[in-house]
Amino acid sequence: MSETAQASGLGLWSQRLLAAMLLGGQVIVHLIAGKVHRRNTLDQMAAVGPESLLIALVTAAFVGMVFTIQVAREFINLGAGTAVGGVLALSLARELAPVLTAVILAGRVGSAFAAEIGTMQVTEQIDALQMLKTDPIDYLVIPRVVACCLMLPILTILAFITGMTGGLLIAEGLYGISSTVFLNSARNFLSVWDLVSALVKAFVFGGLIAVIGSSWGLTTTGGAKGVGQSTTTAVVTALLAIFIVNFFLSWIMFQGTGSAVLGGF
Repeated sequence: MSETAQASGLGLWSQRLLAAMLLGGQVIVHLIAGKVHRRNTLDQMAAVGPESLLIALVTAAFVGMVFTIQVAREFINLGAGTAVGGVLALSLARELAPVLTAVILAGRVGSAFAAEIGTMQVTEQIDALQMLKTDPIDYLVIPRVVACCLMLPILTILAFITGMTGGLLIAEGLYGISSTVFLNSARNFLSVWDLVSALVKAFVFGGLIAVIGSSWGLTTTGGAKGVGQSTTTAVVTALLAIFIVNFFLSWIMFQGTGSAVLGGF
């Protein structure tokens, strides 16, 4: 019985994943046609950005501090203490800032999207919108996609700055690395492409979070229990998608044998 249930669950998950892919294609088509509900988009931008700012910055600050603690002691023992700032900057820009900020939004915003739209689906509010000749994709999905794609890059840049600040405080306070050495190292190691890659990743992750959360909401069945299940699986699927897509983006952007570290010394 358990194997049958697992197979059924996997089949349902695969169907919903396919529905999310189709929804993503519809969103692109509607965006090209310029179908954006401005008021809903502004409301969603407020929910995604300012309301997620504090937790994103706190997370980034402690990640930067912990990373510095782990790296500084080893680099100082190797005689490379001047590279701590640069290595932290590369790690935050290329991976930590966009990925961790996306994970936070997947848990906070993606779950909210799935719960809100799922509740509308099981209470037949989506059907009511269609009866009023209002396209749910234009009214519900696109504002959320646009909000996530615009706000997540901004949050990522702020998280990068906050993480660097946290790392600087630890490097200077605990390991005696001056702020000038730390910041010069970051400046020498970082390139414009590193920051651009962070924005590209954040943009893509924002779209994934919004589409998956909205799609799982639109395919919700089974009343309140179904809403809870949709919320949980939407977050898990969004996290899985973020990690998988991050691998391919990193492979495309940073493959080869070039070294920012060697160039920074």
